[in-house]
Amino acid sequence: MAKLEIVIHPDPKLKKMCEPVSSVSDRIKTICEDMLETMYDAPGIGLAAPQVGLLKRIFVMDCSRDEETPQPLVLINPELVWFSEDKTKYEEGCLSIPDFFAEVERPAEVCVRCVDERGDKQEHHFSGLWATCAQHELDHLNGVLFLDYLRPMRRLMITSKLRKIKREKLKKSSREGK
Repeated sequence: MAKLEIVIHPDPKLKKMCEPVSSVSDRIKTICEDMLETMYDAPGIGLAAPQVGLLKRIFVMDCSRDEETPQPLVLINPELVWFSEDKTKYEEGCLSIPDFFAEVERPAEVCVRCVDERGDKQEHHFSGLWATCAQHELDHLNGVLFLDYLRPMRRLMITSKLRKIKREKLKKSSREGK
């Protein structure tokens, strides 16, 4: 397994629609393992393929608490097949938008149909944080960020700060000869 580099906003890859996975090949299985390793290392509870520069319909997640046994899930070609009318709000963050958080309202429960890393069809019913995470990651596959749910001024402020951070990192790495 290998840790992958996480793409930081603003980056055009994060705003693109992802392509379906045609088959669960050994390469796809390796990507899924690497995504899980990257997510746990970050640390995060979810990671979508475009966040590591791959425009494929894949995301991984694990919303288990620290004291619980890990419950990693791999969702390939996920599709939302049902969502509740009840809503819930969570303060969301994103590995591609480090150090920024905002409250986002989403359906409290969802049902997602997908294929797992073995190529088996699955259907998952999620509620609470699991539902929020699944919807957040599904959004990534459609080129949507949690920032897109915010008011324009707040979205612009966060994007401007991240641009500045990226420029400073680029200057630093070029001074260090990297």
